[in-house]
Amino acid sequence: MDLRRHWRAGGAVGMAAATTGFLICATGCTAGGEATTEDARPAGDAVRVLHRAAAALVEAGTSKATTSMEMAAGGTRVTIRGEGVYDYTKQLGRLRVLLPQDPAGVSPHRPITELLAPGALFMKNRGAGVPADKWVRVDTATLSDGNLVTGGATDPFAAAEVLRGAREATYVGRTRVAGTDVRHYRGIADLAEAAKSASPGNRGPLGAAAKGFATTRVPFDAYLDDQGRIRKLLHRFSFVNGQQKDTVAVASTTLLFDFGAPVRVRLPRPADIYAGRISEQ
Repeated sequence: MDLRRHWRAGGAVGMAAATTGFLICATGCTAGGEATTEDARPAGDAVRVLHRAAAALVEAGTSKATTSMEMAAGGTRVTIRGEGVYDYTKQLGRLRVLLPQDPAGVSPHRPITELLAPGALFMKNRGAGVPADKWVRVDTATLSDGNLVTGGATDPFAAAEVLRGAREATYVGRTRVAGTDVRHYRGIADLAEAAKSASPGNRGPLGAAAKGFATTRVPFDAYLDDQGRIRKLLHRFSFVNGQQKDTVAVASTTLLFDFGAPVRVRLPRPADIYAGRISEQ
């Protein structure tokens, strides 16, 4: 299965129909330093801390973000990376997503600009017959993965709200991420439970993911600073390849930093959104 070809071919309709060939990135967003040994905190305390992580981001206001996604299916791995900014109070973000290189080391596509909004994903430079000056709009509640995988980068606030579904969690210890002291938590979140507690903008997408993934259980590693803000978050998703019925493993990593950074996101006008058919390639 050529994951690069499948991703380039699938437009908004293809993405909603089957998440095969969607983006992924290496777990190469690494933390600096090794975890220190500390007594594990009670699981109930860890769960409560994780449930508050999304609210802590809202209190922080904004941040910069880098994303990394790695997908493995049928012996093939695809890597996708992104970088940008996010406003947690408005739930608006902008990412520049880099598609994987081909075996010759050449990128098959220009970077894709993605705008993240409550219930919607906008993409520019999407290819597949879309004019260069037009945006593709996708209703994330219609995607079987709730846009946790489709865009090649997990929406940072949606990633945080997955932790609202944490039911099992362990405090691992202290370590450092990009020079910042953090507390490392490991556990399993339930997507259906996360959807119930999520903000209105993420309730539909997370509910769709709970129905569309191979399992609602999402293993995670979360690294929070002393203000309870997420600095690094790793999710491991599992979904079924819609074309070949294979189970696809996805590791999505999000790094958040420079809290309070200026963020300005202007959503496309209706006239700038492509309404035509997205061609299959």
